[in-house]
Amino acid sequence: MGSKWRKMKLAIGINMCVQLPKTIDHSSSSLPSATTFSDRPSPSTPTSSALRLSRSKSKSSKGTCAICLNSMKPGQGHAIFTAECSHSFHFQCITSNVKHGNRICPVCRAKWKEVPFQSRVSKVSHDINRINSPRNDSWTTVLGRIPPQHVGTGPQNASSHNNVTEPAIFDDDEEVLEQQISVTDDMNEAERNAINKMEIRIYPEVSAVPKSASHDNFAVLIHLKAPRRKQNSDRNNNESPSAQNSRAPIDLVTVLDVSGSMSGTKIALLKRAMGFVIQNLSSSDRLSVITFSSTARRIFPLRRMTDAGKQDALQAVNSLIPNGVTNIAEGLKKGAKVFVDRRWKNPVGSIILLSDGQDSSINSSRPSFGNDYRSLVPNSIHRDNGDGLHIPVHAFGFGVDHDASAMHSISEISGGTFSFIEAEDVIQDAFAQCIGGLLSVVVQELQLEVQCVHPHLHLGSVKAGSYQTSLIDSGKMASIRVGDLYAEEERDFLVTVNVPVDKSSSEMSLLIVKGVYRDPVTKEMVALGVNSEVKIERPDVARDVVVSIEVDKQRNRLEAAEAMAEARAKAERGDLTGAVSVLERCHQALNETISAKAGDELCIALSAELKEMQERMANQRVYEQSGRAYVLSGLCAHSGQRATARGDYSDSTSFVNAYRTPSMADMVTRSQTMLLRTPQPVNVLRPARSYSDRQPKK
Repeated sequence: MGSKWRKMKLAIGINMCVQLPKTIDHSSSSLPSATTFSDRPSPSTPTSSALRLSRSKSKSSKGTCAICLNSMKPGQGHAIFTAECSHSFHFQCITSNVKHGNRICPVCRAKWKEVPFQSRVSKVSHDINRINSPRNDSWTTVLGRIPPQHVGTGPQNASSHNNVTEPAIFDDDEEVLEQQISVTDDMNEAERNAINKMEIRIYPEVSAVPKSASHDNFAVLIHLKAPRRKQNSDRNNNESPSAQNSRAPIDLVTVLDVSGSMSGTKIALLKRAMGFVIQNLSSSDRLSVITFSSTARRIFPLRRMTDAGKQDALQAVNSLIPNGVTNIAEGLKKGAKVFVDRRWKNPVGSIILLSDGQDSSINSSRPSFGNDYRSLVPNSIHRDNGDGLHIPVHAFGFGVDHDASAMHSISEISGGTFSFIEAEDVIQDAFAQCIGGLLSVVVQELQLEVQCVHPHLHLGSVKAGSYQTSLIDSGKMASIRVGDLYAEEERDFLVTVNVPVDKSSSEMSLLIVKGVYRDPVTKEMVALGVNSEVKIERPDVARDVVVSIEVDKQRNRLEAAEAMAEARAKAERGDLTGAVSVLERCHQALNETISAKAGDELCIALSAELKEMQERMANQRVYEQSGRAYVLSGLCAHSGQRATARGDYSDSTSFVNAYRTPSMADMVTRSQTMLLRTPQPVNVLRPARSYSDRQPKK
């Protein structure tokens, strides 16, 4: 019932996308109304405020161009075209839209008999600049009648992006800007170091082990936190030049499903979400748009998001019309080709993939558990391909009919994330969270090295989730390939060692952690700090033993993730009862841990998440519709320790916000504010204080 009510509210609110077209009388000879312009030219740059949509006043859509999403109020220097279906647009926007091959209304999808002449755009612009009197406030449009063969509904006309000319080699990317490194004058050296410094801490599970005792599988936690970047941007405007220079620019390729199942509200919401993405990219970022249905097309080349770039990107996205079946493999192939063929390269590269269906190239029925989806992902972007591009695919499964197993595998193979968009109206928030991270990359190619200090110490295991690890030198050393980190993003790795009996000293050095990463702005290699050695006391009798809550809660996280994976395997075999039992046992054990009893936020989030998964495994129908996708998105979040969108994203709960960085939270708030919704609590989870800070020593 809640889902139906949400969709009803959505239909009422997004008046731009779901207005019913008026009946068009093809025998009528009446022309659309005149266009108007004012004496004061203004930039055509879309702004954040131009994307705000009213949910209660229909006049807001009438005063907003549905193509560029800017205001159409008189006095802003733009001619206005009102079509025969009564919807209005900027004259320049609609003529450009027609140039992209669109011959129907972008709002109501009504077929037009008449469209503006392309040749009049230059005259309109000339006249706007020439006329200075406010009394000259109208101008009659010149219209061209569409030949009958262009108004058909056959396959060749069903999707306007099929008319886009596409080169054989995508080497037409726009040249990147040379980044000028910005150093803020009002910051002293200590403040600059605080911004650029990467935090590393090491925690032993207990502070002391008696000299005469050994301790097998002694856990040591390695905690990392990426540097923050200075925020110089205004929430209601694009980033300032200094803010752009303080972060690494991105090459973003969006691979979008425009198959027939995306028709109606879905395609409208996708266009709106893409508008938000475009608006929040800066002039140093580049964007390319790939669409796929039965085949794939590049409808927008890799261009910088300048004012003109944003305008053209918005027009290209608004020309999309759903048609055909779903071919994810072709879409990813073309998206990877953009990166392979590009002549220039920004420091950060990523693919956003969205689909609401199952890939037709695999099978018409849902593939069985354990199916190999590697064929969907081009070799050039495989994470384990040493010569690959290292371009992560952030996959978004849209609705209940998408193939969650395929989308999760695509993200896993490429090193990206998988998000489950269950409620259609939260797609923009999900995209916002993703780009909030991508636009804040501060660490690249991070490589950790863990080395035993004591000569009789050996590493037992390295628990690093989905990150590649290797033990070398007979277990005396381990390496962890971490990769990229967003601003203030955190990573926790748990290693175990066997602590031997040692009566020679009152203190033992266990491990030392070294690391190096590339700064994406300066391109320099940076070494981690030197304060990365961990020691424990070796008293004759251990009296004042301090238990680490950090180690305990990370154990809980790893055990919860293992329980989720085990439950998923049982559910895929049809044993939902066994799957629920696994989750319930983990939930009970979690509540008995010291970190849970101390009220740790991560433990509370894990507990709620385990309960939610149990509910989504209530029966086979529920599991097929949402349980599988929800569990896979959770597994992706925990294995990569990176935020994913799950479930009904608008009903914010603590586990949805796990791993969310401040940059992500800020972008989600911006999205929710833009949609005139009350921002949900973001509750970025932070490491709890040490157990020694909460409990007196024993």
